[in-house]
Amino acid sequence: MPGMDLLLANLLQPIVLAFLLGAIAGFVRSELELPEAVIKLLAIYLLFSLGLTGGRELARAELGAVLPLIGITLFMTFAIPSVVYLVTRRLGRFDISNAAALAAHYGSVSTATFFASMAFATAMNTPAEGYMAAMVALMEFGVIYSLVIARVAMGRAGGGVHVGELLLSVIRGRGILLLLGGMTIGYLATDPQWKQIAPFYEGLFRGMLMLFLLEMGITAARQAQAFRAVGPFMLAFGIAMPVATGVVAVTLGHLVGLGVGGAFVFGAICASASFIDAPAACRASLPEANPGIYLTSSLEVTLPFNLLVGLPLYYHYAR
Repeated sequence: MPGMDLLLANLLQPIVLAFLLGAIAGFVRSELELPEAVIKLLAIYLLFSLGLTGGRELARAELGAVLPLIGITLFMTFAIPSVVYLVTRRLGRFDISNAAALAAHYGSVSTATFFASMAFATAMNTPAEGYMAAMVALMEFGVIYSLVIARVAMGRAGGGVHVGELLLSVIRGRGILLLLGGMTIGYLATDPQWKQIAPFYEGLFRGMLMLFLLEMGITAARQAQAFRAVGPFMLAFGIAMPVATGVVAVTLGHLVGLGVGGAFVFGAICASASFIDAPAACRASLPEANPGIYLTSSLEVTLPFNLLVGLPLYYHYAR
């Protein structure tokens, strides 16, 4: 399928159209909005569902096939925040706090992008390996690494770098808890037990995802005024960085034996930027960092780019 056809196929996906509908609603200041409790419930459902199905796939996989993927995931978990920190410090001239906050966001994973990439791979008849959810959980530790970079760079090494506290704060986060907990349950569930719950966690997944992306579109549009805060440099960075990391990750995925769908989803994971878990960690550990920079860059630049253009680009390269 040529690149333009891939782009059109992606734009016409119901989940992407839901995001665009939300963006339109936000731009025209529509009364449409989802209650906060519903948004939290959707996020819990999607994360837990992916964890459960990922655990099922992990139970069927051979350990030898998964270990190489874990290896490149660990490599990217440390490489992406390091590159982001160095680029934004030296080229962008950001201070330590803002550079580390950006490293935390781009070193972590956007669950919305992950959900969309899994759906896109399935729509293209090249479904990804279900245990990719485990890689999402693993990459959440990029947030810890980024915060440690900041503490050391600020000269607060030793007693100032409470790695144990940072680790605990990430484990407490709903993302990694739901993914790892769901994977454990899915791994241990027998076939008869899984059949009892599969209609809820598999059958409803795409509908729930559409509602979640509808809200993401509304949120992105309503924060559009903060777009100017990122400046021309961050606009270019928010597009170039995902493309670079996505291409590298797809290449590494193929090298360790992933299929087209798996390599594509791994590329999308590495190309994404968190806007849920990472902001909470940065607000707590880097209060001096400017949310107008890191949150606007991840939510206003990288997320729309990935959903609209990045996914078909990474898939085209994966093929």
